[in-house]
Amino acid sequence: MRVPDNVNKIRRSIMRKLTSNIGKSSKGDFSIFKFNDKSIKILIVRPNHRLGNLLLVTPVIKEIESIFSNPSIDLFVKGNLSEIVFKNYNSINKHIKLPKKPFDNLLNYFMVWIKLLSNRYDLVLNIDDYSSSGRIATSLARAKYKIIGLYQPIKYCNVEEEKKSKHIAIKPVIALRNFINNEFIQINGYPTLDLKLDEVEIEFGKQILYEIFNNSNKTITIFTFATGDKMLPQLWWNQFYELLKINFPMYNILEVLPIENVSQIGFKAKTFYSKDIREIASLISNTAIFIGADSGIMHLSVSSKTATIGILSGSFKTKYEPYGNESIGFDKNGTSQEEIINEMKKILLSK
Repeated sequence: MRVPDNVNKIRRSIMRKLTSNIGKSSKGDFSIFKFNDKSIKILIVRPNHRLGNLLLVTPVIKEIESIFSNPSIDLFVKGNLSEIVFKNYNSINKHIKLPKKPFDNLLNYFMVWIKLLSNRYDLVLNIDDYSSSGRIATSLARAKYKIIGLYQPIKYCNVEEEKKSKHIAIKPVIALRNFINNEFIQINGYPTLDLKLDEVEIEFGKQILYEIFNNSNKTITIFTFATGDKMLPQLWWNQFYELLKINFPMYNILEVLPIENVSQIGFKAKTFYSKDIREIASLISNTAIFIGADSGIMHLSVSSKTATIGILSGSFKTKYEPYGNESIGFDKNGTSQEEIINEMKKILLSK
């Protein structure tokens, strides 16, 4: 049974108000030295099934792996996608998965919550402080130390650092560092999104790309689809596609298609279609640059270590713009296509 979007919005609003005061982050004598000689057990709470939101968890997992010598991480998520996203993360121990459609699987839904309560952890980390189910799960989980939110504001020495601190991929990293507050942790920037593609996957993507174009030219990848008001109109994409052909005549142009198998430019460019997200990422990893609206595929591109240009609405830009790997986000309401083309030229010239 599909719940209407307007009902979901009302439900989320009510749940956020009801759970806003649930639980507090633990305080105490947490020290990384307690776990130097044994495996620390950590639960990461992100009860969400969307590709982008799962990929945005990868920086804090990399942070945990850099701090602790032998972490064992369980993930509290929704749906079955997490096992694909975190396939090559050796620190992941268990996926505790809520059903994607709980109203169709009520018994399974409640059994997962019982499973959550049956485990004990050293530390629990809630990824999104605006998630009511995330706050509830973190509060219920059995652990001495918990990072629930809201994240405490920090005074930054410059505007750029303060901007980074508001990104949803970076906030839990900062929360973890503040919680541990240990002078022996070496801080050099922040981890980036990473799908951890292996060499076999990357080489396979290279072969697919060559079969599509049968040349060794560099490739520009576009993804013209997005959901709801994140979608850019067909007119915008058709005009942008013409600019790409004019400004980058020596580059291949490839459109990665969504699962809906639709194109905002009417399939004018060469296309690639797959339901396998790691296959999609392996192909994108062999391209020079990716341009797309706010979507899971945009974050997948960043996670494949490809320079990514994201086009987002202003209210979401700070929190969800592509992060890391020479990537940048533009506000779709205040940016001209010429500005995007100029940024592409800068990125491509640096390669």
